[in-house]
Amino acid sequence: MTPHLTPMNATPKANRLTIALAGKANVGKSTLLNLIAGQEVAIVSPIAGTTTDVVEKAMELLPFGPVLWLDTGGWDDATILGDARRARTAQALARADIVLGVAADTAHGVPDPDLIAFAAERSKPLVIAVTQTDRFPPSAPFLEALRQTGAQVVVAEPDRDAFLARLKEALAAVLPKAFIAPPEPLGGLVPKGGTVLQIIPIDSQAPKGRIILPQVNVLRNALDRDYLSVVVTENRIREAAERFRPDLTVCDSQVVRRMVAELPPELPATTYSILMARLKGDLPALAAGAAAIRTLRDGDTVLIAEACTHHAAEDDIGRVKIPRWIRERTGKRLTFEVASGKDFPKELDRYALIVHCGGCMINRAFMRWRIDQARAAGVPITNYGVAISETQGVLDRVLAPFGITLPPAHA
Repeated sequence: MTPHLTPMNATPKANRLTIALAGKANVGKSTLLNLIAGQEVAIVSPIAGTTTDVVEKAMELLPFGPVLWLDTGGWDDATILGDARRARTAQALARADIVLGVAADTAHGVPDPDLIAFAAERSKPLVIAVTQTDRFPPSAPFLEALRQTGAQVVVAEPDRDAFLARLKEALAAVLPKAFIAPPEPLGGLVPKGGTVLQIIPIDSQAPKGRIILPQVNVLRNALDRDYLSVVVTENRIREAAERFRPDLTVCDSQVVRRMVAELPPELPATTYSILMARLKGDLPALAAGAAAIRTLRDGDTVLIAEACTHHAAEDDIGRVKIPRWIRERTGKRLTFEVASGKDFPKELDRYALIVHCGGCMINRAFMRWRIDQARAAGVPITNYGVAISETQGVLDRVLAPFGITLPPAHA
């Protein structure tokens, strides 16, 4: 194996370019994925509805690097499970950075107008691959109808390599800016040659023998930028601050109150979750959502949304600690509900607040979609770390490096 490919092979799904294949049933979505992957990833059958759930395939696609493909069920599925499958497909499209529509010049070959509208409404770049050309040569009117969607259109041809090369060119032409020049966790926060102090507690929830992804990302960013990187536990905050006078201190949210108490007030400080909120979400919106904790009332229901599934620890951060801290902060009688993994309730308007995890296991597109869902329902949304900083009374301090002040209505 070529050495430089090893990091890409280990790239988490959340950091991969995500491309969703979508279209009507039996237009060749799974066949196209197998062709791209060079192996039988998805089951192919002439029976409509063969793809019953989203099939994921992580692979390296030069020159893009790490890519996650999502093969979806037919958008026009009319079976008894059609509604459920379309919901899964819509969720996959929400995760996608690029939508690869698949069409064939058959009676049902043109992508569904609702699918085109879905991509357009969410500003998803759209490329359409025309398949089954050996059986159904595409007519000029058919191709013109596809081009009218504004999408890049690529027609399959017998030469596999030539077709894939043209498909890659089309995907590259619509590649989101975030993958051309990826944002950095510490971007704009530390001067050249500066010092970053990371505070990482080692407690019962710390994974044995490793540190969690946001901590890894910040440390790697500091190393890439040749910053002086100092990593300590919460027991040595004061000592490290006095010795190194860091340009930025970043801590795990669970020790944010201690960091603020022990760090000189003139030294900028924030948390991993807030850095993640800036990278993957809408930090001003999440800050406003945290400030909404102050307006919660007796009887309100708060949704705890976890992007991944895990066995809850005895003192789980999302299911135990955050509800306890919010109750202590507000003094209100509140109900907390939990949604985990890819599940996200459709009826959000019954919640007074959504507290989402940091989203380290999902990509930016999916996190932004969830924020948009909450915004459309008129429900404030925040993330774990921003909410914790509010419950600990230090939100203003850890938002200061970003120049964010809380909305007057919540002040």
